[in-house]
Amino acid sequence: MTAGNGKAGSGRAGSGKREAGREFRPDDGRVQIFDTTLRDGEQAPGCTMMLEEKLAVAHQLARLKVDVIEAGFPAASEGDWAAVHQIACDVGGAHGPEICGLARANERDIDRCWTAVEPAAKHKLGMTRSQVVAAVASSVSHARTLGAQVEFSAEDAARSDPTFLHEVLTAALQCGATTLNVPDTVGYSTPDEYGALVAGVRANVPGIERVTVSAHCHDDLGLAVANSLAAARAGARQVECTINGIGERAGNAALEEFVMALHTRGQFFGLHTSIETRELARTSRLVSQCTGINVPPNKAIVGANAFAHEAGIHQDGVLKNRLTYEIMSAETVGWDGVGLVLGKHSGRHALRVKTEALGYALTDDELSLVFVRFKELADRKKLVDEGDIHALMIREETGSMREMS
Repeated sequence: MTAGNGKAGSGRAGSGKREAGREFRPDDGRVQIFDTTLRDGEQAPGCTMMLEEKLAVAHQLARLKVDVIEAGFPAASEGDWAAVHQIACDVGGAHGPEICGLARANERDIDRCWTAVEPAAKHKLGMTRSQVVAAVASSVSHARTLGAQVEFSAEDAARSDPTFLHEVLTAALQCGATTLNVPDTVGYSTPDEYGALVAGVRANVPGIERVTVSAHCHDDLGLAVANSLAAARAGARQVECTINGIGERAGNAALEEFVMALHTRGQFFGLHTSIETRELARTSRLVSQCTGINVPPNKAIVGANAFAHEAGIHQDGVLKNRLTYEIMSAETVGWDGVGLVLGKHSGRHALRVKTEALGYALTDDELSLVFVRFKELADRKKLVDEGDIHALMIREETGSMREMS
């Protein structure tokens, strides 16, 4: 379970009342983005980052305008404590994101976590849920004595007995938790089930309107983003995710996919985030560089092929009107230009655009001749690059249009 602290108000959804010095606001449809790239994401095999890399990613997450950065697990090692502490110092300014650290449900972990995140102006303290309600109450209460705004996470909630889950979350809330996280820790749930789980928590935990319900989904069945969206529709107002969907096993809900689903289908969901979407591609590239984990070309939103087109019909449509085959603009997520990939499926329109971009002005007859040679080449190569186009044009100009090996 997770617990946390904030010296400044975190703007959580609520009833508009004040209680114990904490201000609540009505639900305006904003879903907070809790980024755990530096904690859950880094736990993926091969994704460990050095201090400088973690700091670089944390600064970029701040530019992306995530609401919370879970910076690590301070009790795990001296290095992890140092990284969380440095991020709290450097990134956790008054106008920056909340800084969070993970801790297990014991005083040593909580105290260790507190000393790491304390320099931040806004901070949270995280802990893994104990199965005993008494331990939950004790741990949350202890975190509160540190001035903590506590996020309590019921590990593996999706496979838990709902009645016991409601009891545990009620105990955490009564002891001062300000966010209740309901994770699908092993990626077992489906959207209908997970949405119903969140709805059940909101219906059966007394005082739930005073706190934020959070979703944390893993991608073992490829449903992490779908489950997160179902949770948001059911009333969760914080979603925990990672850049590029990295994380243990099959990973976590991908931040860029969740955010752009709300952004693109705003009328359907009626929800929004504060994310600066134009920073998504840059953030994705930085995380990939720091972890050494390449982004698959077909990855939604940030993959190299996400806005690329090879099929002639698609290329022609996009060149006439990008909305023909693109449901969002590449610029919205930080990509530039129309991604035309020349290959055996490409048509004349794309070839003309490419040759003109390279400085060649062809008549229709010249284009037809070059197009024949282009198709011959494309049948022997997966992709035709700019160098190939230049070579074709040189051969056309010299009238030697020999086949290329």
